[in-house]
Amino acid sequence: MKIIVVASPPTSGTTTIIWNPNKIRIPVLSFQIPQSFKVPVKKLCAWSGAPISDPALWWRCFGNAPGRRSTLLPGLAALAIAAAGCHKSPPATESPDIRVEGDKIVLAANAPQRKALTVEAVTERKVNATHLTGRLVWDDEVTVRVFSPVLGRVTAVDVVLGQKIDPGAVLARVSSPDFGQAQADVRKANADLVLAEHILKRSRDLQSHGAAPQKDVEAAEDAQAAAQAEKERTAARLELYGGSTEVLDGLFPLRAPIGGTVVERNVNLGQEVRPDQMLGNVPQVFSPLLTISDPTKLWLVVDATEADMSALKPGQEIHVRAKPFGEREFPGRIEVIGDTLDPATRTLKVRGTVPNPDRLLKAEMYVTVDILTDVPPTTEVPAKAVFLKDNQAYVFIAEGDQFVRRPVKTGAENDGKIGVLEGVRPWERVVTEGCLLLQTLIESKGQP
Repeated sequence: MKIIVVASPPTSGTTTIIWNPNKIRIPVLSFQIPQSFKVPVKKLCAWSGAPISDPALWWRCFGNAPGRRSTLLPGLAALAIAAAGCHKSPPATESPDIRVEGDKIVLAANAPQRKALTVEAVTERKVNATHLTGRLVWDDEVTVRVFSPVLGRVTAVDVVLGQKIDPGAVLARVSSPDFGQAQADVRKANADLVLAEHILKRSRDLQSHGAAPQKDVEAAEDAQAAAQAEKERTAARLELYGGSTEVLDGLFPLRAPIGGTVVERNVNLGQEVRPDQMLGNVPQVFSPLLTISDPTKLWLVVDATEADMSALKPGQEIHVRAKPFGEREFPGRIEVIGDTLDPATRTLKVRGTVPNPDRLLKAEMYVTVDILTDVPPTTEVPAKAVFLKDNQAYVFIAEGDQFVRRPVKTGAENDGKIGVLEGVRPWERVVTEGCLLLQTLIESKGQP
């Protein structure tokens, strides 16, 4: 047995001697050097020529003297061991508050171990909950992102963020040479059509009096048809822009394609806009000028794993929870389940709808999605009530002041609880905190 001897001089000394030849972590025996050891200590230290009261010499004598090996410390160690053997500890007796009988432990009502135990009832599960994470986005069926169809400069912005608007309402005005050209083209086409009609009428009059050949009438008819087509083309182009021929000011009115609420605005007075802005791949620069949507209807986008696919089907009800609202649930429904997995993330795109009449939920908010599916009734216990020993699952059943260890056959874990196929009944109570303490009590009696 290796020990450490810690000795102090009889003068209630000032010095401690530590003998640990192997310099390892081992038990320490501490005692005071008896008076009878004064003489050998003086003899052993006589070689140094220094008084025995010098603290440095105690250390040098008993374990660190250059070229010397102390013969006193092994004797001190033997003395310490002998002294320790003279005092026998009383035999340990079993606490009257605890009694172990095989797999059963009986704890008295006042046993301190009871404070470490928590007991919960066994429950029966009829619904299986699948928890997913999703993201709320605008409903694309009632959303439009507005870009400018003409090149120009914004001269006025007629809406603010959050404003409700009707279809066709003017959102902004853009001073555009292209739009001014479109207005001018319409007026020119109208004038050309009037001229072509006059020429055709005159040609027909001359031809009826024999003063003009038939070919002149046919040429006039062709010019009149071309002028009519050009008028219709330019008018359709101007109508597509939403402009009017009443004024020729080159001021393009950017109108709302649908009614709704302005939920995003990225346009300011004096800003340059262009029709190819929507083709840019830099969202920070080429984002829509305005976004119109209905905030009372949101889409839910979920990335589901392959393991979750069995719990998903179109039309299934879902429950959405957002962090700002705690445990409050918002109902929704699954609309579309994707037909392919993302090759990078191995997830399936699922889209649902979530009504938002109070407008509490916001687009781009991350939410937790609970999908409930009916399952056959299954007995379940909290996951922390089950522990393993030699690849066998056990629980402790609480029966009054008795706690019985019972092997169980477990099923799948869901929502912090484990299904139990065999071993417990719904009306029983199991220990959820302190299982390992009870197991230790059983093992202390030599039970496996």
